[in-house]
Amino acid sequence: MTTTLVPGSAVSLVARAAEPEFAAWRRNIVRLCGCTNPIHLVGAATVFDTTTGAALLSYGSDVYGGRMLIACGNRRATVCPACSALYRADTYQLIRAGLAGGKNVTEAVSGHPRVFATLTAPGFGPVHTRREHGGLVRACRPRRPGERCTHGRPVGCRTRHPADDPRLGEPLCPRCYDYAGAVLWHALAGQLWHRFGLELRREVARRAGVPRTEFGKVARLSYAKVAEYQRRGLVHFHGVIRLDGPDGPDSAPPGWATVPLLTDAVRAVAGRVRLSAPGASVVGQRELRFGKQVDVRPVAAYRPDAAERPPSAAAVAGYIAKYATKGAESTGAVDGRIHHARDMVTLPVRAHVLRMIGTCWWLGGLPEFESLGLRRWAHMLGYGGHFSTKSRRYSTTLTALRQARADHRAEEQRALLGLADRSTITVGQWRYAGRGYSPEAALLAASVRESGGRHGA
Repeated sequence: MTTTLVPGSAVSLVARAAEPEFAAWRRNIVRLCGCTNPIHLVGAATVFDTTTGAALLSYGSDVYGGRMLIACGNRRATVCPACSALYRADTYQLIRAGLAGGKNVTEAVSGHPRVFATLTAPGFGPVHTRREHGGLVRACRPRRPGERCTHGRPVGCRTRHPADDPRLGEPLCPRCYDYAGAVLWHALAGQLWHRFGLELRREVARRAGVPRTEFGKVARLSYAKVAEYQRRGLVHFHGVIRLDGPDGPDSAPPGWATVPLLTDAVRAVAGRVRLSAPGASVVGQRELRFGKQVDVRPVAAYRPDAAERPPSAAAVAGYIAKYATKGAESTGAVDGRIHHARDMVTLPVRAHVLRMIGTCWWLGGLPEFESLGLRRWAHMLGYGGHFSTKSRRYSTTLTALRQARADHRAEEQRALLGLADRSTITVGQWRYAGRGYSPEAALLAASVRESGGRHGA
């Protein structure tokens, strides 16, 4: 006879199912659609009629077994797949609205000059890479046999790396690789993008023959961007850059605003913008810049006679939204902060990533680099900037999208309660009471997640 062991979480779930409040407890979890680390709230609320002041309905956390759960809202797919999927969908709508209209953005914006630009990180030393041409994989870094660096390591690699080769992104010679420069570039990459935006406005004004002080009266530059980690541990910036009239997407751009002008301006500024890094007395002078590889492509305009939106606009929005839910963990780093130097001993990361983390920790302990917060962002390999950002007038906002969704769900709930035709206000008091799941709740949440359920009300 064979004995099958049942996990303790399954036993606890069966026991919970026999309790009277099981249905409410289950709804409390299912409505989160598989969120991995929910927030617990304790409190109560009352719905009042704004005309008469009468209390129409009261509810509290006791309805859900003592605690009401709300989704964590984390954007990173490695932390919470369910919430990151919702974040990715919202980001897609935000980006797409700035390309084709919608979400209170006029469709006329699709006719404004706009480009999809990729600004790369510079090189800090040769790394193993996968090169393809015409569908064929080429040698990594072909060099003459026998050529070696000052540390005796080969300067070339004739391997045709498969896509899953763990050596991809690793330096050919770790001692030659400029780890200090890479970490400082990461720490100041956000400032470098900011400088790029300022210089781009000046460059467009110069090419259009408009005085810098008058540019804001005739045109506006808007953007939305995302940071994507590469295998070598450095971010690239992918962004939509658009030229509007002075009032943003609702105003037509001036006649001189064209895609070629914007394309040439982006290329010129990306190649010359510079930023000086601190700590020259420690690691030497560092002039930070973007990499030489700059990709700038026009985004197809919307045609009213077309059966559907141009695929290029959807593709750009999808591409940016995909990387908005990723972080340094996609390049082999960790998704949580490092609090002590001893923690680095047990980190499950490859050698190159560990060296970048160690460099962050070393430089972060020196007064010359204190303002950069390198130890705080060591798990991000020094990058402390936002992964997804946009200018104020690009399109709608994530806050507006979330509020619209919340209002829609509230209207659905009011209709279910028979309050759709009454003016109401909800007054409540809630306090934080923890987060996470019990074993049996985690089992139920996992089953919801695997079934692909959508976020509930």
